[in-house]
Amino acid sequence: MHEPAGDSHLITDLRSCLGLAVRVTVTEYFGSRCTLRGMDTRMTPRPSRKRWRAVLVQERARPQGIRAWPNAWWLAVGTVCFGAFMGQLDASIVTLTYGSLGAQFHTSLAAVEWVSLAYLLTLVALVVPAGRLADAHGRKLFYLYGFAVFTVASAACGLAPSLGVLVGFRVVQAAGAAMMQANSVALVTTSAPREKMRTALGVQAAAQALGLALGPTVGGALVSTLGWRWVFGVNVPIGVVALVAGHYLLPRTRARQSAGRFDGLGLALLAVATTSGLLAVSGVSGLPVPGWAVGVMFAVSAVAVWGFAVRQRQAAAPLVDPALLKVRAVSFGLCGALSGYLVLFGPLVLVPVVLTGAGASELTAGLVLTALPAGFALAATGADKVLPTTLSDRGRCVLGALVFTAALAGLLVLPLTVAWLTPVLAVIGLGLGSFTPANNTMIMGAVPARSAGTGGGLVNMARGLGTALGVALVTLALHLADGGAAGARWAVLVLLGASALALGCAWFGPRGRPSPAEEAAR
Repeated sequence: MHEPAGDSHLITDLRSCLGLAVRVTVTEYFGSRCTLRGMDTRMTPRPSRKRWRAVLVQERARPQGIRAWPNAWWLAVGTVCFGAFMGQLDASIVTLTYGSLGAQFHTSLAAVEWVSLAYLLTLVALVVPAGRLADAHGRKLFYLYGFAVFTVASAACGLAPSLGVLVGFRVVQAAGAAMMQANSVALVTTSAPREKMRTALGVQAAAQALGLALGPTVGGALVSTLGWRWVFGVNVPIGVVALVAGHYLLPRTRARQSAGRFDGLGLALLAVATTSGLLAVSGVSGLPVPGWAVGVMFAVSAVAVWGFAVRQRQAAAPLVDPALLKVRAVSFGLCGALSGYLVLFGPLVLVPVVLTGAGASELTAGLVLTALPAGFALAATGADKVLPTTLSDRGRCVLGALVFTAALAGLLVLPLTVAWLTPVLAVIGLGLGSFTPANNTMIMGAVPARSAGTGGGLVNMARGLGTALGVALVTLALHLADGGAAGARWAVLVLLGASALALGCAWFGPRGRPSPAEEAAR
């Protein structure tokens, strides 16, 4: 090989970029261009496998102009709101498909509800481990991958040929949602200044409420016109926009902690406990399974709950950190979050069943349901402007819980018609909109920044359990009372019990600074 003096480095670069031994004669060399035996060629090295691996597993920095802007945190919060909106839109829109799915696949409400329950159970099982892995490997990275999985799975749900396949794709969709939701609260709290945390969480809660508000209306319109498949397809364009925005506007993870050993046994026990328990409830609600199987599933659920509790105390790296649960603001707040979301999602099943059973259309039921999340959004964004600045987060929780508890008590005696349901649902939403952001602020304020993903995962796990219980218990109440007015009253009574629990959690929650023992737990 002939190698001109001074150009030996060029020959080496050519060999490395082509990936094999070559015989080259360089006759001319001009910067990034060279002539090989008279042929003009640009030298463009092929990206190595390591480089592509880095692209896939490393978080991309925001553009310098965005990083330097003092209010860039608002862009991050706004981007996270895409996920908050999309997740709640999907959760609320699906309840409007129950009637169409039951008619098309010739099955019962107890079977159709698994389109929601399969999603929620997967979310509950994966949201905490997703948060822990994100704390170690990057919250932005997991958030964007979650969006990608969610968007692709949404398209697949719209093409599902059977109820079983649809439920399977909902599981995949929930895996993406877990990666998003485990990081949504963490991304907000680590992006916003501490003094703006409650405002930022209120905006995120408002985005969730907007998704809930549009879900019933959009779902009712789509089901009534284009069919149930478009209920899932509507997620796709939103997901594409959110992926692009997140790539450029979300900050990289600054504070990380080691993922440690993964508690696979704890995850398996949690999944078995929740799945078998809700399957048993569905069996009582009309799912065609033998009576003995229902008893076995209840027993399996109880044993798995006990095993999960023991495992979390003994595991070196537990799925749910017992130290965090020792902090009063976290434990009481998570119980309040579960109860609040049970109250929020129970009516999304109850109202369509009651109104369509009385002859109303899905669109009418959706429009009535919109009052609940609309009130939620109004309170979540406007509470800071109306309530005294001296009112603590605990005080806001107590006030909000009192409001939605009183509204549900009224619903026990009022007629369940369009004229009465609309204002009562709006008042319930106002109470929940005051309660939820303040409750989340108390929880996340008690969680160290390095564990923000884990804390956010716990919040979303509580939300998922509350949502699943809202769907399952309302369905159970309607079935046991053979539907009609009696079943609806029993369902309202279930929701009233959950609201009383939320009020108790707020009332007996932390009243001041954490104790030294709680500080040590943090």
